[in-house]
Amino acid sequence: MTGGTDNTGALPARGAVPSPRGKTLRISVAIIATLMLAGFFALGTWQLFRLQWKLALIERVEQRVHAAPQAAPAPAQWAQVSAERHEYLHVRVSGRYLPASATQVLASTGRGIGYWVLTPLCSTDGSIVMVNRGFVPAGAGGWKAQPAPPTASGPAACASASGEQVSVTGLLRLSETASHALRQNEPARNYWYGRDLQAIASARGLPPVAPYFIDADAAGEQPPLALSAAPQPLGGMTLVQFPNNHLVYAVTWFALALMMAAAIYWVLRDARHARPD
Repeated sequence: MTGGTDNTGALPARGAVPSPRGKTLRISVAIIATLMLAGFFALGTWQLFRLQWKLALIERVEQRVHAAPQAAPAPAQWAQVSAERHEYLHVRVSGRYLPASATQVLASTGRGIGYWVLTPLCSTDGSIVMVNRGFVPAGAGGWKAQPAPPTASGPAACASASGEQVSVTGLLRLSETASHALRQNEPARNYWYGRDLQAIASARGLPPVAPYFIDADAAGEQPPLALSAAPQPLGGMTLVQFPNNHLVYAVTWFALALMMAAAIYWVLRDARHARPD
């Protein structure tokens, strides 16, 4: 074999003029990386703001949950009830139940599958507030989804309220406007997967009810009240828990932003080395 050098695949010598195509590619990569850097940094910053909001929410709810009970919002205040100002307030309401209009809403809890028992309560001011008396397991004697019995409708509904007046304390919760993610409420069949208060009231022939319900405390009603011979609902099961992964998300976005910054530096350095001397 004669001498000679095979330059196939050899890198261009330092100072060689880069091709226009290579220069265009570097510029395009730098622009895209810069846009991604700005986007990742913005998302990381947004997650930090979300973190501060979530911490403030958790602190506010903790204060409300452990505060002394206050009077539940009256009808004149219903239009102003909001999640920010009222959800999870520790409230108290007094009145008489409408046990014939109780509704069982499907529930999945740490104790298994069962029902929340929502029972209308005619308060002393004449308004109706739904009370979630608590959880009953599926198959518990006497508790199962069944056609709703006929009830008095309209303003006359409270005329059928009977029994002893009770005082209920619990946490204020807003009406659930959406049903279960995979199932919709079926009022005609009395199958309920979400606590849509106005839909339940309409199905029961009740007048407009409060836009919130009360998750009864573990102590239930005072004095204790049994509305049927079935096992009584277990109150005090409100799950007050807010996922807070915003710091993890922020670190992830900032890490991606750092990676983009490194990529931009690498492209610019490579372009500088490729310039002719």
